[in-house]
Amino acid sequence: MASQDMESAERTYGSFITLLKVAIPVIAITILIILVLIAD
Repeated sequence: MASQDMESAERTYGSFITLLKVAIPVIAITILIILVLIAD
C-alpha cells in the first residue's frame, strides 16, 4: 500500500514540476509584454 502511494505521489510531483517549468516562462513573458505596453 505504501509503495503504491509513493508512486502516485511521485507522478503527481512530476506533473507539478513539469507544469511549473512551462508556466513560469509564460508568466514571465506575459509580465514583460505588459511592462513594455505600460512603459509606452
